[in-house]
Amino acid sequence: MEKLYFTITGTKHYYGQEYFEPKMEVKLVKEPDNEMDKEAIRVEMDGLGLVGYVANSPFTVQGESMSAGRLYDKIGDTATGIVKYVLPQGILCELII
Repeated sequence: MEKLYFTITGTKHYYGQEYFEPKMEVKLVKEPDNEMDKEAIRVEMDGLGLVGYVANSPFTVQGESMSAGRLYDKIGDTATGIVKYVLPQGILCELII
């Protein structure tokens, strides 16, 4: 099975990204009622809750990662990802299938 990657963005609006490290798990949760983006996928961490969103813009998607719109129909209501790289522009993660 092919590996699927996504970028976490918007972390500065929550707790920042300084504490992110490779191999950390994150939870993806669809937000179909999000008024700004009907394909929004929020990213949560145990003990913190909301830490950011899956990038859904060509300006925030890093490398070969998928936008939230492309990822949306490939996951259920929730999914799990693992941090691969912490980059200045966002957190690159791999979807765990």
